Amino acid sequence: MKKIIIFLLSLFCAFSYAKETKITIRARAKDAKFIGSSLGGAYVIIRNKINNTILAEGKTSGSTGNTDLIMKAPKLRDSSIVDDATGKFLATLNIDEPTFVSIEILSPFNHKQAQAKVSTELWVIPGKDILGDGIILEIPGFIIDILKPRTHQYIALNSITGKPFQIQANIVMMCGCVIDKGGIWDSDKFETKAILNKDGKFLSETNLSWVSTNLFDGSIAMSAPGNYEIVVYAFDPKTGNTGVDKINYVVY
Repeated sequence: MKKIIIFLLSLFCAFSYAKETKITIRARAKDAKFIGSSLGGAYVIIRNKINNTILAEGKTSGSTGNTDLIMKAPKLRDSSIVDDATGKFLATLNIDEPTFVSIEILSPFNHKQAQAKVSTELWVIPGKDILGDGIILEIPGFIIDILKPRTHQYIALNSITGKPFQIQANIVMMCGCVIDKGGIWDSDKFETKAILNKDGKFLSETNLSWVSTNLFDGSIAMSAPGNYEIVVYAFDPKTGNTGVDKINYVVY
């Protein structure tokens, strides 16, 4: 009986000292805005580094943020780049002592081919909330979806011989921010290309040109049957930001 009482007292003490501690986590696309509901959110996992226990997990939600505030306003040490609607995940941790945690973000959650994992580590003190801008992790890359040709499409050689073979891709920033000619994310400042491989060997490459918002296309010549792979990439020479998508198709 005495042991049971001691055990219950220890449990009571543990719960008595545990304090609810809130942390705001945000995912920001490299050279762009925040990842929120419009892109399906970024997935956040907070773990205790000692035993790898998950303390909180969930997706960011909210808007991509205020474009002028994030991309145009001068940045001072104490200035904020978020507003009340900016996408975030608000985690609530119940900890009873200073805890060293890892914060991991997978984003974009709904676009696996572009998904990147970023993480950081920090101490969290019971009852000491981290709010406001919170913890901001940067997600590098572009989201690229090859639209033409289709994955594993079978194409008759006689239907394309002597004709330009169209390659088309949709390219956006990792927050879903649009790429336009002359826009904040200016298509003219990005290098966008398609690389063509045949039967595992490099064949040729071509530039992709902006057509309309987020849409790029180009053409390439093909004159033989085989197993083909197209690799489309976007590259920003100023920031080093890079994104890639690949598909395979068959010419018979």
